[in-house]
Amino acid sequence: VQLVESGGALVQAGSSLRLSCAVSGLTSDDYALSWFRRTPAREREGVACIMIKDGSSYYGDSVKGRFAISKDSATNTIHLQMDNLRPDDTAVYYCAADPYMCRLGSPRSFYSGQGTQVTVSS
Repeated sequence: VQLVESGGALVQAGSSLRLSCAVSGLTSDDYALSWFRRTPAREREGVACIMIKDGSSYYGDSVKGRFAISKDSATNTIHLQMDNLRPDDTAVYYCAADPYMCRLGSPRSFYSGQGTQVTVSS
């Protein structure tokens, strides 16, 4: 399984950014695809998750109403649209895949990518 993130950048507070994750190698649709983020000072934080099968989505409390996760089945890609970015959104964002269910609160993922840096300046 391979997960390749892209789209990270340096932006100003209040800006928008869209991250993408190209997914390959999954052998079934019974997976949850998610984004989590990590900084040196903070533990891993689950950001958003979407089920491949039915598209149901879930969000961490700190991003509800600002971030939106989506999937493009034709290209096997998921996206994270991030609006009204804040300095505390600065982190390395990782794409992950877990079987059967979303696990935003989990400390680890079954599969994850290498991450993409998002920096929000004030």
